[in-house]
Amino acid sequence: MAAYQSQRLQGAGMGFLAGYVDTLGFIALFGLFTAHVTGNFVLLGASLADPQQIPSLLKILAFPAFILGIAAARLLVVACERRAASAHKPSYLLQLVLLTGFMVCGMLAEPVPKQMGALAMAAGLLGAAAMGAHSAASKLLLSNLAPTSMMTGNVTQLVIDGVDWLRGAGDQATTARCGKFFWPVFGFALGCAGAAFGFLAFGFVALLAPIAILCLHLWLPAAGGEAKAASAPA
Repeated sequence: MAAYQSQRLQGAGMGFLAGYVDTLGFIALFGLFTAHVTGNFVLLGASLADPQQIPSLLKILAFPAFILGIAAARLLVVACERRAASAHKPSYLLQLVLLTGFMVCGMLAEPVPKQMGALAMAAGLLGAAAMGAHSAASKLLLSNLAPTSMMTGNVTQLVIDGVDWLRGAGDQATTARCGKFFWPVFGFALGCAGAAFGFLAFGFVALLAPIAILCLHLWLPAAGGEAKAASAPA
């Protein structure tokens, strides 16, 4: 039961973090998705199709920044595996450093003009890299949880299981999946709402909320239910 409670809190907390950072970046940086690669593809495609719209450099560079965040997290996990050490806290620390950079650069850039300068650009790229690292850590180290930054698959699974319950085909496995996928979705939705109000009230300082979540995970002992990282290739 304790392991289940820990998994539920961790899923909700990491989902909250992803929704919060993605929404704050979207509001603060004129439609930039830091955690939602699909959204950036859509925005870029729409702007490229309209000759009156020139895609911002930040939106073009957000995707490679996200990739760099994934690559950094993967290399960090591999390095920890080679030392037979846990990679959980180092991965949280990597996200913490990148998110802190996002916040500091954003604070220095405020108020952010429509023609974004270097500091605003750096803020967006650090945010995208942070969420790339977050997504990679979720897949590599927290495979016992549902994805915490990609909600489309989570919602799809919840609806499938809901339909099965309604038609009388639900079982214990269905219940377990509902618990696994519900909490990241719930946390993500709360994070989206919290970031919207938080940014309007405090600006980039509102990023202290997801930073606090990462600090808490750095302070707490690793949860016993955490899955081991995938083995590094030879």
